[in-house]
Amino acid sequence: MAKRFTKPSINWVEFEKRVPPDQKGKFLAFKAKSESYLRRVEANPPEPPKINWEEYQKLVPVKGLVDKFKSQYESFKVAVPADTFSQAIDDQWKSLEPQIKAFCAEQQKQIDEANKELTRIKALPKFEEMTLEMYAEIYPDQALDPVNRPTFWPHDPEDQVGYKPSPKKEQQVAKAKK
Repeated sequence: MAKRFTKPSINWVEFEKRVPPDQKGKFLAFKAKSESYLRRVEANPPEPPKINWEEYQKLVPVKGLVDKFKSQYESFKVAVPADTFSQAIDDQWKSLEPQIKAFCAEQQKQIDEANKELTRIKALPKFEEMTLEMYAEIYPDQALDPVNRPTFWPHDPEDQVGYKPSPKKEQQVAKAKK
């Protein structure tokens, strides 16, 4: 006999959390279909009903026909394939667990770095209260430094001394001149 379902193997609550909002309708339809199938299977008894062969022997006039049916019925077995996939999935999961832990550890490092940067930014004074000197101290590479890094009017990068255009920019300028 085929084995009975002891409990649903799908954690519907956890599954529903992972479904995108635009696919909720399809998910609910799938869940309803799955539950209706499970209810139909559970409505049947685990074992088929017993057949009263003596009653049939009294009613059927052909001798040996009921015995033939009885032997065929009792010898019939539903072939239930062995569950090889569950073991393969468990093995695959066990092999993936170290990779998952390594990925989580790496992500946690990035989260910690981001939190450190956030605390550093939150410790800064508000930009409304900051002076140019404070800004130059905190962000020396971005601050205006007219003595060491002067810029000339119109203050665009391509108009400054030492500007080297990218190859794409040179091609665009050459096409525009033609």
